[in-house]
Amino acid sequence: MSARDVVLRVGSVLGAIVAYGYLIAFLGLVGFQVYRWFQNGEWTHVGVNDGLRAALAHFAGPEGLTGWRAALAQWLDAPVTWLGLHQVLEVLPASLALFAISILGNSLFIYTTDRLREERPARRSSYGGPETGGGSPVQR
Repeated sequence: MSARDVVLRVGSVLGAIVAYGYLIAFLGLVGFQVYRWFQNGEWTHVGVNDGLRAALAHFAGPEGLTGWRAALAQWLDAPVTWLGLHQVLEVLPASLALFAISILGNSLFIYTTDRLREERPARRSSYGGPETGGGSPVQR
């Protein structure tokens, strides 16, 4: 197995993990929102910034947030710079972002899988398959 095959296989596995992991997260978030809508009659907006806050809270260590995570949490709570980006992250639904990341992961999975499949017929033909005049003695 060549280094190219290893890279393509790793890319395929990572693409599948990202694609299906984020698809499950997307479906879970939309399911939660639909449940809340059925229960309360109002749609619960979950923006990307809400998802980032939840992720930061989940990954906070025993000493709290430090370094760039603390700076990101502070920016999410009270932005001083990049006000336009903050506004976009507030308005952009987290479900849309999760679905977009899932599509990107699926694209990586499909691309790498196709590259692996393209290579296999090329190897067979280089060993003297029927299209090159080779093949089994029965065919000759």
